Amino acid sequence: MQARNRLSLTRRSFARGLGAMVLFAPSIVRAQTIDPVRRNVSSFRTHAWQDHFDALGVGLIISDTNSKVLQHWTTDGEMRLYPTSVPLSEDLTRLGYTEVVEKRENPSWAPTPSMRERNPEWPARIPGGDPANPLGTRALYLSWQYYRIHGTQDTRKIGRRSSNGCIGLYNEHIEEVFERAPVGTQVKLI
Repeated sequence: MQARNRLSLTRRSFARGLGAMVLFAPSIVRAQTIDPVRRNVSSFRTHAWQDHFDALGVGLIISDTNSKVLQHWTTDGEMRLYPTSVPLSEDLTRLGYTEVVEKRENPSWAPTPSMRERNPEWPARIPGGDPANPLGTRALYLSWQYYRIHGTQDTRKIGRRSSNGCIGLYNEHIEEVFERAPVGTQVKLI
């Protein structure tokens, strides 16, 4: 009889503990009822290239500054997504159509005149290959002066508003885009 009372007490204790947990830790219960895959969905919003361009041409890039993602299509229609860093503020952000006019491996970096004005302590130039170079290992130069799609040595910047106007990618991602995107690739920043 005593064993049965102990078992009964244990069940009651368990039920009380479970009730307290539901009352005092509702987030645990809610976490179990939410689809775990849905909770981990990225914030990337993809775009159909046809909504922005008439034809693929030699390829095209759409960089969404809100969802911080770059979509690249090759001439045969293959599309890949890449997380990006985007400009720090709206006044540094340029939106609209441009194109890739030059490509450089291990580009050197020089701050723009406005960057020098805001940060006079910055060096006048950092050579390509230098770990302090903010352009990373590759850069796609756009038809807009001073604007680039480039790599970064500082991977903490990806997924954030952290640039002075450019679109930044992980070095391994810009190397992939660099190989796949010829000069003349159409670009739209939205």
